[in-house]
Amino acid sequence: MKPSRVVVTSYQVGFGDCFLLSFEYPSEKRHVLVDFGSTGLPDGVPKNQLELIANNIAERTNGQRMAVVATHRHKDHISGFATKKQRPSSGKTIADLRPELVLQPWTEDPELAVDAKGPLPPGVSLSAHHVSSLAAMQQVAGAILSEVKRVRYLSASLRQELSFMGENNLANLEAVENLMTMSATREYAKAGDKTSLEGLLPGVKIDILGPPSIEQSEKITKQRSRDQDEFWHLMAHAASSLGPTKAQRVAPLFPDFAVDKSAGNFPIDARWIIRQAKRLRADQILRLVRILDNALNNTSLILLFRCGSKSLLFPGDAQIENWSFALSQSAVREKLKKVDLYKVGHHGSLNATPKSLWDLFEQKSAEDNPGRLQTLMSTMAHKHGNEERRTEVPRQTLVQALDHQSALFTTQSLKDKELFHETSLDLS
Repeated sequence: MKPSRVVVTSYQVGFGDCFLLSFEYPSEKRHVLVDFGSTGLPDGVPKNQLELIANNIAERTNGQRMAVVATHRHKDHISGFATKKQRPSSGKTIADLRPELVLQPWTEDPELAVDAKGPLPPGVSLSAHHVSSLAAMQQVAGAILSEVKRVRYLSASLRQELSFMGENNLANLEAVENLMTMSATREYAKAGDKTSLEGLLPGVKIDILGPPSIEQSEKITKQRSRDQDEFWHLMAHAASSLGPTKAQRVAPLFPDFAVDKSAGNFPIDARWIIRQAKRLRADQILRLVRILDNALNNTSLILLFRCGSKSLLFPGDAQIENWSFALSQSAVREKLKKVDLYKVGHHGSLNATPKSLWDLFEQKSAEDNPGRLQTLMSTMAHKHGNEERRTEVPRQTLVQALDHQSALFTTQSLKDKELFHETSLDLS
């Protein structure tokens, strides 16, 4: 038995991910819910959007067999699983569907969450130490979010960015606890593992391409901010005719030293130092929360669904350090060449669709032909990143490539009352 068709429903969650894969068999449908979360909805979308989505998922699955995949624990991927204690909630609606399996990355395995306070104890793996470090960093994110709400010296744009990243990197305990209890079968997977999800989906091969464990690749514990070969930076010559860039302009030695009102009670000669100290503090907390954000993204599951000649790639928010392990393997690269549908990584960020991955896709085409690569992007502009730093999400250089060389759907094209978009793929 194998499915003849798969319908991918992309839900409008604003900045977040929620995709329902419905595989159509001769006498039934079977479903996989990949992520369900949001950190902000577009204007005009109902405040109870996640509850509406959960109800729609319940209607579509209608007592049929299903599984849940939570690629990683960022709020924009799992907040829809939160239960809100005893109140009706999207998380309870999903739990009531009784999924047969919950699949998560190995970093979510509670058996690994040891409290490492110093050097690794005997018998404790590097992987366990990494998990405990992530937990400690999430406590730091909570402290940063508290400070952002309290202090007054942050600019409006920086306050917005820190609030978003701090909130997104909290432990999201209600959702995590619900994921741990909504199914009798839970799997915590790393690159190369087999999954019982294949048992739920006869005729479908599922490759877990990431994340690697620390023992497989220590690269996922480190992040880089720039990579001219892999990231979607602006082309180097693009600004040459526009005069000097901001980085090239010479800034005054003591900018606005006498204008800082918050330093008004201090001697005028000290105000510049006070201003610089505040800037340094703001820069430090931004760097800290970015480290955690990148670290959690690199724990994302990367799943490749293969049926017949068709392949669907769902990489969560995996970044280059996670992708490097998969792309280093020739057998994996051969499989990735055949991808027919690609869920764009990390809402279209500059570092989650490595150019070496994009270059592999053989179905890319500037022509609108039947076999053209289909791409799905769940995103919302002006929520994450910064246009001046060329880190805005979605990154426009990537969006242009997606739009030019694939059949791109983005949730930004959904109207206020449109809850979802369906993409169908013939598997025969």
